[in-house]
Amino acid sequence: MPLVIQKFGGTSVADPERIREVADHVARTVRHGNDAVVVVSAMGKETDELIRLAGDVSHVRPGREMDMLITAGERKAMALLCMALHSLGVPADSFTGSQAGFITDTNHSNAKIVELRPDRLRKAIDAGRVPVIGGAQGVSTDHDVTFLGRGGSDTTAVAVCHALEGDACELYTDVPGVFTADPRLVPRARRMGAVSFDELLEMTATGCPKPAMRSVEYARRWGVKLHVRSAFTWEPGTWVLEEDPSMEQAIVSAVTHDTGEAKVTVSGVPDQPGIAARLFRELAAVGVNVDMIVQNVSDHGVTDISFTVPKDDLVQGTDVCQRLADEIGAVGVSSDSDIARVSIIGAGMKSNPGVAATMFEVLAGEGINIEMISTSAIRTSCVVREGQIEQAVQSLHSAFGLDTV
Repeated sequence: MPLVIQKFGGTSVADPERIREVADHVARTVRHGNDAVVVVSAMGKETDELIRLAGDVSHVRPGREMDMLITAGERKAMALLCMALHSLGVPADSFTGSQAGFITDTNHSNAKIVELRPDRLRKAIDAGRVPVIGGAQGVSTDHDVTFLGRGGSDTTAVAVCHALEGDACELYTDVPGVFTADPRLVPRARRMGAVSFDELLEMTATGCPKPAMRSVEYARRWGVKLHVRSAFTWEPGTWVLEEDPSMEQAIVSAVTHDTGEAKVTVSGVPDQPGIAARLFRELAAVGVNVDMIVQNVSDHGVTDISFTVPKDDLVQGTDVCQRLADEIGAVGVSSDSDIARVSIIGAGMKSNPGVAATMFEVLAGEGINIEMISTSAIRTSCVVREGQIEQAVQSLHSAFGLDTV
């Protein structure tokens, strides 16, 4: 029988009524002649609530204990869903990440999967039962409970689909698929029937919130077919597939934006070998994730280096740069949190010249100044003022014909 892996996010199992609806959908999947494996996130905002509770109890929050606490949310959801399935006559067994065979590294709060041993899952399926797995969790090589991080349930589902050689991995969420832009900013944004792995990776890296980028990377690496769809309408969503080289690709498939970044500028940096390497090595050592980087042309032996970081990392990133400024001979450090990034993405950009020029012309026509630019084969990104991001997204979405259904 076909094997389908179904992942349900927090909003999909937010309350008892939603859990019963999910159970009904899983039961229908089984009764239509499929084997099913289910992955669930914690109910609603429970993960946030658990983190808040930890803060109320203590300002000291060891990673090991935080992972033990946070993963309790998924365990609660998986047990409740199994009960709902049993009430519908569908035999189901709940599995923690460790019971499901997820072996991870020893990093807490953001562990990486190093091995998956799905023997117990296979036995359950062969016995005609539905395994229900708590998402985003595993057990480390040191035998501690670990948390895969935000969005880790998506990665759990993709990994299970690969390990069990499933036919498809369905990621159910609170949106009906992947859109050409954020519908909250662009009312005429439309759901994409299909998107390539490369395009979706660029989209998730530049602001598209779902699915988790890490899960898309995993799926592309192992050739797992993804179907991003709504848990509220059950209608077909967006298929994520390998790019078909025989088909003409849209020049621009989507416009994304990200208001969660800030810019740091280190001024008057000596233009010498090894200076940039030292700066970014120090940032990496404290876990600051650097994205766009621009270095000006050297003038009288000095240059300016600007880069973007998540706003949550701005204080730490600025502190590192200020500490190093005197050591490397830089003049000063400044930061700017009033920025946003707008990106255009499309597989057809590889073979169509002038796309970036069109983007720049559209933004100029709207009076939007570009502060930083970065590109890949299928993406062009610009940093603009945060207050102009909605205007930028809307104008680009129209200019590249994405308003047309």
